[in-house]
Amino acid sequence: MSILLLFPVLLPLLAGAAVCFIPAFQNGKLRKIFTIAMLVVTVALLIPVFFAGETTLTLFTLSDNLPIFLHTDMIGLIFAALMAFVWATAGIYSFPYMAHEGGEKRYYALYLATLGALMGLCFAGSIITFYMFFEAMTLLTMPMVMHSGKMDAVAAGIKYLIYSVLGASLVLLGVFVLSPYVKDFSFAVGGALDMAKVAGHECLVLTFAFLMLVGFSAKAGLFPLHGWLPTAHPAAPSPASAVLSGVITKAGVLGVIRLIYCYLGVDFLRGTWVQTAYMCMTLLTIFTGSLLAYHEGHLKKRLAWSSVSQVSYVLFGLSTMNPVGFAGAVLHAIAHSLAKDTLFMSAGAIILKTEKTAVADLRGIGKQMPVTLACFTVASLGLVGIPPCMGFISKWYLAQGSLAATGVNAVLNVVGPVILLISALLTAGYLFPIVIRGFIVGNGGHGHDEPAETFERNDAPLMMLIPLLVLAVLSVVIGMFPNALIELLTKVGELLA
Repeated sequence: MSILLLFPVLLPLLAGAAVCFIPAFQNGKLRKIFTIAMLVVTVALLIPVFFAGETTLTLFTLSDNLPIFLHTDMIGLIFAALMAFVWATAGIYSFPYMAHEGGEKRYYALYLATLGALMGLCFAGSIITFYMFFEAMTLLTMPMVMHSGKMDAVAAGIKYLIYSVLGASLVLLGVFVLSPYVKDFSFAVGGALDMAKVAGHECLVLTFAFLMLVGFSAKAGLFPLHGWLPTAHPAAPSPASAVLSGVITKAGVLGVIRLIYCYLGVDFLRGTWVQTAYMCMTLLTIFTGSLLAYHEGHLKKRLAWSSVSQVSYVLFGLSTMNPVGFAGAVLHAIAHSLAKDTLFMSAGAIILKTEKTAVADLRGIGKQMPVTLACFTVASLGLVGIPPCMGFISKWYLAQGSLAATGVNAVLNVVGPVILLISALLTAGYLFPIVIRGFIVGNGGHGHDEPAETFERNDAPLMMLIPLLVLAVLSVVIGMFPNALIELLTKVGELLA
């Protein structure tokens, strides 16, 4: 049954190559049908993997003690399901937008191939396997950022590559330096460190453990390696912005999870300066990201700064290094993926229909695009953390995880929830005015109400609205019925932590 692991990885990679090199896929209708089919089939292929139990598949070996292999565990399966579903949903949404943007053949070839790399990332059985798929994902997504070919897009793509390579280099450096202190490179509950070899070298191991954490966190937008996010998002096509924020940042999150819980070991890191420093960095990023989003007037750039803040909620939960914080972190990773993809896809629909990119120009947009802005509203409620959206549940568990964290200064236990609350207020401050001005036009300072009939209804195409509605509704449904997911994540957290 281990061969089942290969299909979700290999199929999208081959499909991307087919779109790129087979002349028949110049036909837009055929390419569209094929792409949707491959996205749906990849999601479907995860079902038998879920029921197959823990399996291992060796792809090849670099040396006698360095196999490149895939392995399933519950955390990998959860992230695979999240990434594949959101990737497929955003892919279906993208067709009307990319028809206007152009360059569809190149975009969908890269889009499909990236999905294969993401599935390999989720099922990677070792730090070396993870690193290989992590770098492949970066190289495949960079052209998506540069898609328009404009000077700002090319500059954004180069900046994205520089930050990504810098982060990945820190990880690789740590792998090399720490190799004498690990049993092997495989992921395992409790970590791979050989504590007998670590004895006497704790300072060295902790230093490079911290550098590896920062390296993976670069993809998640952690300060000070966050600069690519607010640059890449406005330059990339909106469907690409959606998955960069909703999915690609979660690759960095998954790297941090694997590093803390499956490679270095949470027992080794808990109570050290690494935990304290990393927690402080996440709280700083949460606050500054929210503050900069509040002051940003460009719609997509505001959402990008929001991602800087919101993804660090997840990293903060992981830094607590306890089961409750872990559950809150993964819950918020899911909540953020659903909500932020909805926000970016709503922004894309607005840009497609109106060509408006400034927040100040969106007055009355709810009269023109009511369904789109309704989805934007639901996602905004989720990011702020208002029930019944999923964001409320995740933030509750993050706060509880912070209060229960051990090994850090007691002040940080309290500062964590305070920063989360301040960030939530700032989030309301930069999202709710868009909603209010969108639905309630007001007089615009002219002394009289602008008549509603001046806003001709012209909502997004159905192919864009359906994915938006699916993600928005799912965010609410999971928020209303979270018990099964919470129980599962708590058990996984207890096993790992």
